[in-house]
Amino acid sequence: MQKIEQLALELGRALQQRQLKLVTVESCTGGMVAEAMTSVAGSSEWFEQGFIPYSNAAKQSMLGVKADSLENFGAVSEEVVKEMAAGALWSSQADCSVAITGIAGPGGGSVEKPVGMVWFAFARGEGRAVETHCERFSGDRQAVRLQATQFALKQMLNFVQSCPIKI
Repeated sequence: MQKIEQLALELGRALQQRQLKLVTVESCTGGMVAEAMTSVAGSSEWFEQGFIPYSNAAKQSMLGVKADSLENFGAVSEEVVKEMAAGALWSSQADCSVAITGIAGPGGGSVEKPVGMVWFAFARGEGRAVETHCERFSGDRQAVRLQATQFALKQMLNFVQSCPIKI
């Protein structure tokens, strides 16, 4: 897999070519995707902002995640990550979003939701076009977070490249 820095650079170029702005929503990665994006010179042209809603209360107040979704499905779920991605678009001036929620460990896992399980959502157009993925990463807390960051950048690059280039 490509290095994080290279993926951030390529994603930035793809966003700029399409005149799109990105917003990130990161729970288990704690801002690692936003950090990678803003480490690229000129990122203010295509990076809008980042949210780090770690608690359920923050997910609700910052992004409008429904209490029912958190209660019925849990914070690490497809339903919640979709709401996070859509909420980020609603709460910003961005055109597309990436949302990440998962269990980085070493504790907090269960049989149903083991350590290393991470949900991703990629959205554009006020959340109308949403793509989700669930991945399972291995290693310690930092390894899970790094793998999740790398995966998010790679998938967001693919997602953005499917958008037409504006002339």
